[in-house]
Amino acid sequence: MRRESVDIRVATPQDATALCAIYAPYVEKTAVTFEYETPTVLEFEERIRRILPRYPWLIAEKNGEIVGYAYAGPFHARPAYGWAVETSIYVKMGVTKAGVGKALYGALEKALSLQNILNLNACIAYPEKEDRYLDKNSVQFHAHLGYRLVGEFHQCGYKFGNWYNMVWMEKLPGAHESNPPAVRTFEEIREAFEASRSGQS
Repeated sequence: MRRESVDIRVATPQDATALCAIYAPYVEKTAVTFEYETPTVLEFEERIRRILPRYPWLIAEKNGEIVGYAYAGPFHARPAYGWAVETSIYVKMGVTKAGVGKALYGALEKALSLQNILNLNACIAYPEKEDRYLDKNSVQFHAHLGYRLVGEFHQCGYKFGNWYNMVWMEKLPGAHESNPPAVRTFEEIREAFEASRSGQS
């Protein structure tokens, strides 16, 4: 797909139908996600409402069409983990390698930086040997954007009659000081984030 400009905006529950359509092939045809059944549109709406307003959930559009999304969630519930998040990204099949993923993660990192988040963690399904359901592209994508491999769990996910590994990758975009600034909610920094995005258009 030709590299065209990618527009990034904050998701709303009304986007759930389009996001569900992007996610469904990953559930039904791949081991990229370990979910067995595609969430309903109502379930997707609830996921968006649950993430926002604490963390960003962003959408990528090309020519008005939603072609991908990325979001962050808590890495762990305990307060000492407050400066760490888990990141997730899905790009519409057939639109990969078109700059969408890079644009989404760039915007996501900007929002998380404004929140004073210091640790980005990605949980990624990983095959010992690539097959028709899972390759190593996600690990390569994250590595290209500065994530590093920090751990691997073996044969912990079973899907399509195969056992798959899971890896954790991390990126530390901020300085870890003895008295870090308090973490802010996405709602608190949303106006500043959207202003920064409009300044790039």
